[in-house]
Amino acid sequence: MRLLHTADWHLGRLFHNLSLLDDQRYVLDQLIDIIDREAVDAVLVAGDIYDRSVPPATAVALLDDVLTELCSVRNLPVVMISGNHDSAQRLGFGARHLRQAGLHILSDLTDCDRPVTLSANGVEVDVFGIPYADPEYVRSQLSVDVRDFDSAHRHLVERINAQRHPSRPTVLMSHCFVDGGSASDSERPLTLGGAESVALEPMQSFDYVALGHLHGPQYSGGEHIRYSGSLLKYSFSEASQRKGVTLVDINDQGVQHIQHRSLEPRLNVRILEGELESLIADGVSDPHAEDYLLVRLTDRHAILDPMGKLREVYPNVLHLEKPGMLEARGRQQLDRERLQFSAKDMFSDFFAQTSGEAMTDEQSTAISELIGELSRDEEAQG
Repeated sequence: MRLLHTADWHLGRLFHNLSLLDDQRYVLDQLIDIIDREAVDAVLVAGDIYDRSVPPATAVALLDDVLTELCSVRNLPVVMISGNHDSAQRLGFGARHLRQAGLHILSDLTDCDRPVTLSANGVEVDVFGIPYADPEYVRSQLSVDVRDFDSAHRHLVERINAQRHPSRPTVLMSHCFVDGGSASDSERPLTLGGAESVALEPMQSFDYVALGHLHGPQYSGGEHIRYSGSLLKYSFSEASQRKGVTLVDINDQGVQHIQHRSLEPRLNVRILEGELESLIADGVSDPHAEDYLLVRLTDRHAILDPMGKLREVYPNVLHLEKPGMLEARGRQQLDRERLQFSAKDMFSDFFAQTSGEAMTDEQSTAISELIGELSRDEEAQG
């Protein structure tokens, strides 16, 4: 049996106030192509299907399109759990009726010990799902004394272990922060203060653990305990990550092979660094100039409207940093002569960019005298 493990779709996500719905549709089409090309028998989606608890209608429509392709057109079973971005109740609406169509939505913690049994090519595999498990919710719903994410997760795993079939391979799905995992800037913290990670040890005995929440593809404590990562790069801290899905081959003896399949984005997320003029020159011939960009300018002088200039060649510059200016300021000597020179230098750059010509000697002298007067006034007031 071949399983496809994916997670963290975050349908409806905004990236620096830009909708990513077209980008998400683009990679989900690739996901479907991988399913067809690799003869996948079932799909596991480990939480954060939506980006927020009340998703926009367009995101709901996209999910409906994808699930129709998988469940109705291809007759593939899909097992999904809710994540911390999802509303478990909303995502789970109609779950009991949808099982008949092959869509298994595991969003109710009280049912975490009831497996979905998948069958293909003479192999049967039990899949258990732990949706996002807030300790307070676990405590109230299951009447157990748990005080943090780890103790809550341990309790749920114990409930599942008590129901495991002795001879069938078992897959665990969980949306959590596994201890030792590598996070990025786009994951929402599970808690404000306190420990949010869960231990690896209780999950070691499962044949495969399909995790969601962390956006970088990675595994912890063994290759069989794995995050598939998100569909797309949702922050610039993920610029170097290779997004994709995970294929898992499993038979009666357990997991036989695990492999990563890449997803190519419609527009990439990149970080560019350099001086403005050099970046603009490169952008003229850049075949991927429409990518989503963070630009770090190394220029050490003031520049008028650098964002506007950059967007003439890179239309999707979303964030601008100026480490060159900060470095230059940090190295300035904190004496009046240097400060006066810096102020005059910055004004000279401003004047040249706004008027298109350099200041005359008379103008330069007048500015120097004005800066000197302002400095003396400041000293007198101090």
